[in-house]
Amino acid sequence: MTAGGRERVVLPTGLRERVLEASRQARAAGHCAPEIMAISPAEAFSRAADALFGLLCALSEENWRMPALRGLDVQGLVGHLIGVEEDVHRCLSGDPGVAKANHIESTQSAAARQAGRPAARTRADWRRAAGRTLDLVHGFGDPCAEVAVHGMRLPLDALLVVRVFELWTHDNDIRRAVGLPASVPDAPALRLMTGLAARLLPHAAARTGLHEPVNVHLVLTGPGGGTWDVAIGERPPDPVSIRIIADAAGFCRLAANRVTPADLDLHVTGDPGRAAGVLAAASALALD
Repeated sequence: MTAGGRERVVLPTGLRERVLEASRQARAAGHCAPEIMAISPAEAFSRAADALFGLLCALSEENWRMPALRGLDVQGLVGHLIGVEEDVHRCLSGDPGVAKANHIESTQSAAARQAGRPAARTRADWRRAAGRTLDLVHGFGDPCAEVAVHGMRLPLDALLVVRVFELWTHDNDIRRAVGLPASVPDAPALRLMTGLAARLLPHAAARTGLHEPVNVHLVLTGPGGGTWDVAIGERPPDPVSIRIIADAAGFCRLAANRVTPADLDLHVTGDPGRAAGVLAAASALALD
């Protein structure tokens, strides 16, 4: 009997090992069950564009005037997205002038141009701009070729995932502005987003001055999640190791700088200070 008067249950010898082995047989570590259908970054961008267009079609004229982000109303924010697509068009057409352009400053004039226009015209302009992006992508050739825009130099496929991030983030900015519930990308697109965020963590850490060596075991749960081992900082013989477990969509909101680590249901093991630095670096991935 235990101190509380309850009978102690003795588990069969080897039960834990058998359960773990059965789990490994059912699903390999780091893989979703059922398996998520893989899609291309271009398809993910197309889906994100369709989702945003559907939202814009559902807005009232009054909704377009609601404050959204950085002093922009919803219409101005859509104008910003038009400007981003226009810079991507220049990038894919070989114009080096957008390689180091500031993401916000370069698109401010496009945002301002939409002021006072009928919402339907702004919506149509954005739809055409997104369609033009896809046309240029399909005619570009090698999706692994490096392109440069807004201070980023990365493969075209990765740029498209960055664009998925931004479309989803601003979709939710608009939803928040007009009082609609937040959206979550479908699992195939979310898997591309989590994978890119994990791969870019070392670059984000360097940008935020996190040079202390850390081995991060990142576990993102739910559809679109996965596991990644990420080495951050310079490599001495014995770097500190930490484990971070978070919801996949929540981590992407962190990477988009729309939530703080305190807003997430995190499970962290290892040095909490190093983990806090890594999470702060993740939020520095945002372009806004």
